[in-house]
Amino acid sequence: MKRIAFGIEYDGTDFLGWQSQPQEPTVQDTVSAALAFVADRPVSLVCSGRTDTGVHARCQVVHCDLPRECKRSERAWVLGTNSRLPSTVALRWAREVTGEFHARFSARTRRYRYRIVNRPVRLGLDARFASWERLPLDTARMQQACEALRGTHDFSSFRTSACQARSPVRTVESIQWSRDGERIELLIQANGFLHHMVRNIVGSALCVGRGEQPPSWIADLLARKDRTCAGPTAAATGLEFLGARYPPHFALPPEVTLEVAS
Repeated sequence: MKRIAFGIEYDGTDFLGWQSQPQEPTVQDTVSAALAFVADRPVSLVCSGRTDTGVHARCQVVHCDLPRECKRSERAWVLGTNSRLPSTVALRWAREVTGEFHARFSARTRRYRYRIVNRPVRLGLDARFASWERLPLDTARMQQACEALRGTHDFSSFRTSACQARSPVRTVESIQWSRDGERIELLIQANGFLHHMVRNIVGSALCVGRGEQPPSWIADLLARKDRTCAGPTAAATGLEFLGARYPPHFALPPEVTLEVAS
């Protein structure tokens, strides 16, 4: 058998998340069917991180194992698969990798972006890719509050009750709020994320940004380890999985490869 890794981007608006399930459509089933057409056999995919209903991905990394006799060039994988995918999903690249590579377990870090349009009027053009907040937001307060989340913590206050992770402990490596006019973004990177973790952090940060809670509230929530004390879950529309990053020896594209310190 040989192992092939793929990078996929998708607009999650019309999908019931990544993971295959009886209800349709899911991104996994859609991509698997397209790849199976090119491979001329069933394809079973393993992903770097599952996304929920309505959540987008800039570069979801997946892998599959296929018989050696299934010979396709990287270009053939990309062009052939994209010919069978809807306009909202695209295969970005394909790479043959060693059996040591695993899309989920080889990942060293994962990154998300959350977009908000902060204005009095609801969204038109941006409605699929950003959430809307009509009340003024103070991003400096939001940044101050979220500094408490850096480092290794128990994030029980920011995970859904349906989360199946064995441990609520994660390490947030960076978290940054920024603003450009009416557009606000959160960039967050961690060794892993719990179910709804980013959206629950955003929902609580919005309470601080609107002035409903002090910046110290986020640290208090973290210490309480109780989801019922935190803010509401932010809308899925604003969330984009930027992707995982892997050690350089796997020779994947730069966008999913860890930078080596000089």
